[in-house]
Amino acid sequence: MSTQSPYLALALIAAASIVFALAAVAVYYRLKLRTMQQHQQAQLEQLKKQGQQQRGRINKSIQIIAQGLLDDQLSLTEGSIRIKVLLDGLAVEEGVQEEFAAFYHLAAATDHIPILEAWKALNTRKKLEFDQQRQQLESDHREFVIDAAQRILGKQF
Repeated sequence: MSTQSPYLALALIAAASIVFALAAVAVYYRLKLRTMQQHQQAQLEQLKKQGQQQRGRINKSIQIIAQGLLDDQLSLTEGSIRIKVLLDGLAVEEGVQEEFAAFYHLAAATDHIPILEAWKALNTRKKLEFDQQRQQLESDHREFVIDAAQRILGKQF
């Protein structure tokens, strides 16, 4: 029995060493996981804050454009297109889209009119035709777009 005692003692010491090493590794990885989770949480909070700031900037732009429509600083078509794009960028609910449908309707009605480089490439006659169409569409939608611009003032989405 005495010959087995040294082997048994060595086996117990080896087993305890292995258990201790595995426990140390587990503690190390648990601490590393906690640090990673804290870092991830901080990143999520930062992204949320940036998203709220971006949303605030978009809301401010909507207010400026709506006021510009009311002050005749830009055409009804341009203002409607810009507000529609900004509302879409905010992914507003369908009810909001319906409440401010005037912007969506005028934007859709003038969607066929070229813009930017395509507009520049048109000859004068074609530009005049499209401009007359735009003016007629704006005249048809004016009351609704102005009403929507007045109602959107002060709203946050």
